[in-house]
Amino acid sequence: MIAFTRINRNIRSIRRYRQILGILIKYGFGQVIEQLNIDYYIELGRRIVTLGAPSKEIERLSTPQRLRLAMEELGPTFVKLGQTLSTRPDLIPYDYSEEFRKLQDNVPAFDDNKVHQQIFRELGTTSDNLFAEFSDKPIAAASIGQVHRARLKTGEDVVVKIQRPDIEKTIETDLDILMGLAYLIENHLSEEMITEPIAIVKEFRRIIRRELDYTREGRAIDRFAANFKDDKTVLIPQVFWDYTGPTILTMSYVEGIKINAFTRLEAAGYDLKTIASNGANTFLSQVLVHGLFHGDPHPGNILVAPGNVICMLDYGMVGHLDEALKFHLIDIILAIVSRDVDRIINQLLYSGEITDDTDQKQMKRDMSDFMDDYYEISLQRIDSGRLVAEFIEILQRHHIKFPADLILLAKALVSMEGLGKQLDPDFNIADNLKPFIERVIHERVSVGNLKREAESVSYAYFNLLRSLPKDLKEFINRINRNNFKIDLEHRGLERLITDLDKASNRLSFSLLIGSIIVGSSLIMQINKGPQLLGFPALGLAGYTIAGLLGLWLAIGILRSGRL
Repeated sequence: MIAFTRINRNIRSIRRYRQILGILIKYGFGQVIEQLNIDYYIELGRRIVTLGAPSKEIERLSTPQRLRLAMEELGPTFVKLGQTLSTRPDLIPYDYSEEFRKLQDNVPAFDDNKVHQQIFRELGTTSDNLFAEFSDKPIAAASIGQVHRARLKTGEDVVVKIQRPDIEKTIETDLDILMGLAYLIENHLSEEMITEPIAIVKEFRRIIRRELDYTREGRAIDRFAANFKDDKTVLIPQVFWDYTGPTILTMSYVEGIKINAFTRLEAAGYDLKTIASNGANTFLSQVLVHGLFHGDPHPGNILVAPGNVICMLDYGMVGHLDEALKFHLIDIILAIVSRDVDRIINQLLYSGEITDDTDQKQMKRDMSDFMDDYYEISLQRIDSGRLVAEFIEILQRHHIKFPADLILLAKALVSMEGLGKQLDPDFNIADNLKPFIERVIHERVSVGNLKREAESVSYAYFNLLRSLPKDLKEFINRINRNNFKIDLEHRGLERLITDLDKASNRLSFSLLIGSIIVGSSLIMQINKGPQLLGFPALGLAGYTIAGLLGLWLAIGILRSGRL
């Protein structure tokens, strides 16, 4: 039983399992828990939670809403998982990804003493020795960390991002549990709700472990600062590395107004149209020039400094586009603009993961319908957010996985365009996009790039030709030695084994009950030994035990829903 071996059953995990399952049942997911047989895997023979009906208020909510509320109550790991999934509508239904975008880190600030202990533990000295001033009251608190204002002894105003104490242990426990649940989901549930849960958890584990290391975020900030050092419309915070470590990040404080505080911006004399244009150019430059972009550009992460300067905050989530992916993105955009369905399909085949279940004819029809909706509509009139949403819906419908960074980019692009239209009703990101596309196309056909591509292709073919004789020889030798193997996997067999185990256990239990009844009946016939109410006490005790065991067995069968 593969799934059984994946369940971490130490005391800490069992306690957390109980809490997780209790919350899931509270929000109406008891039937899913029954299908996964989690009770059987964790504590054989004894139920760890009692299934009950959710409240009437919860029952009136949609399934995505209930799952979002459950994630918020389950804590930081599950909130981060939901936020990550909200950027991957190609992996989960679109209504789920949209609902997960509403996930909030509703957590209180942690104790002042723990703040100073964390600083001492990470930086090796007290906050009094490090800072001239330090505000114990955080200006922002989230599930993984919180932010405090401070002033260095050299005079710089800074913000200090401090990780919650022991949050790493909590997250690691939850990651173990999530991996166990992923194996159960893959073996027991269909892929209608979520595809490849194990791969998703592995990718999420990589992402959140990187996010727990604040030095990675600091290095990302330094890269953004280097990329925009000559751009006067962009401001990137400075990282103070002497005051930074894996759980502490100290950056320069930026005085500005949140980009969605439109009234305050106008009252301060800012030009909203210029802000919209600068924000779009900043983001498009990140994507198409530098290949490193902010992955979560929501209004809370963007400030406007004097001079209509754009300042993005929180670089924990960033996306990367290498040259090949950048050129591929341009190919997709040009294919959509030229309404060339065959070219779009070819690009999907190139970068997506087309499965055996993909109906390419139906996909082509869906893509043609998609293009017909935008026929003879100028770029200026196209709603990029709607276009991206419909395109991703087609990918999801046909189970096509796209590179994670491209999906992250699509969601970020929708956020930036929506924000731009709030600032300027006439804003259209296509106006800002055109010069960047022209620049990328010019780079693509430049002599230098063509030379690099030719060298890369030649080197790849050279390596292939060099290794081909060796690979062919090894293949033939394996056949000659009868050592050629093909691995076949029967998916879903684990569930059959589990059901057989349950059936055999119930049969054995029934035989035991029958044996007790027969033995007790014989004792009643002998009519010897201690008496109770005129009957042999041992026989009565046997009947009582058999009755209780039979009732327990009947309740278990009825609760499983399988008579």
